[in-house]
Amino acid sequence: MDEREWQEARAALNAGRGRLGEVASALYPDMPRVAGTPLLCRDGWVPEAPIPLESVRLEWDAHPAPPAVADPPDGLPDGYRTYAEALAALAPPRIFEDRPSYRLLEAGAEFLRLGSARYFDAVNVGESAAHELAAGVRGLPLRNRIGDPCDLTRRAALPAITTVTVTTSGRYVLHWRDPAKVAHAGGLYQVMPVGVFQPLGDEAPDLWWCMVREYAEELLGAEEDYGDGFVQDEWPFHRTLTAARDEGRIRAHFLGLGVDPLTFALDLLTAVVIDGDLFTELFGGLVAVNAEGEVSMAPFDGTVPRPMQPAGAAALNLAWRHRAALGLTRG
Repeated sequence: MDEREWQEARAALNAGRGRLGEVASALYPDMPRVAGTPLLCRDGWVPEAPIPLESVRLEWDAHPAPPAVADPPDGLPDGYRTYAEALAALAPPRIFEDRPSYRLLEAGAEFLRLGSARYFDAVNVGESAAHELAAGVRGLPLRNRIGDPCDLTRRAALPAITTVTVTTSGRYVLHWRDPAKVAHAGGLYQVMPVGVFQPLGDEAPDLWWCMVREYAEELLGAEEDYGDGFVQDEWPFHRTLTAARDEGRIRAHFLGLGVDPLTFALDLLTAVVIDGDLFTELFGGLVAVNAEGEVSMAPFDGTVPRPMQPAGAAALNLAWRHRAALGLTRG
């Protein structure tokens, strides 16, 4: 495949992620799904009821075994070693940095075992497999080498935290991901905030701390560069959200996890319920456009916009299913 052909296949992928996701989903007919969506899962990955976020146990493995498939050369134009390298040169998204990230090694309904990785580890495998499908490669050799999308030993599975943010007044935050700005899931709707589970500096893994930063970045347009000397638990925004959570005005729950059949992106599904007046106080300056796309509020009524990223659809469906446990009504 030369550079022009590669760029054409990349454009086809970005223009057709919804349709291609349906094609990819059909390749795994016998795998369990999350809440009636295409999001793939394993038994034990989705709890029967929402789990308070603080009850999810995080474990650390400093020396995990390497994944079976890493940095595949499949379908790359001559001169490029990895998919991320080709993407940066031939079709660069606005946001594209190889930041430190967490790799999910093992998961259950109430625990996650993590190791270290880099963001491009996931891009090089997942986007390459999606590209292969968009290009119509006969036999899908890379996808077949990867095998079971829910086998966390086959690739570096970097979890994102996908949060459906619902107000007690019956609305949730909706995002349209601009394919010109993002490397993953462009052209699809998604809930907000969503971000790769990544450390800031040398901090220990903490779901809530990562989610707080995503609230500032995605809903208020804050910069991702926090600068030297930043101490998160001294940050006024963090202190405000955490105090409101301690008071019960913000309630955060873990809903489960699953894998996107097209890109093998792995999402930790969470729901955050915010009292309506507090949401207005905190996010009255909600941006209409952020660094990754367009932002709006939608009615929390059991419907799912289309085309929507499977993880977002799963988070919405689970939040609706458990709305009573989450303290929500029909609004």
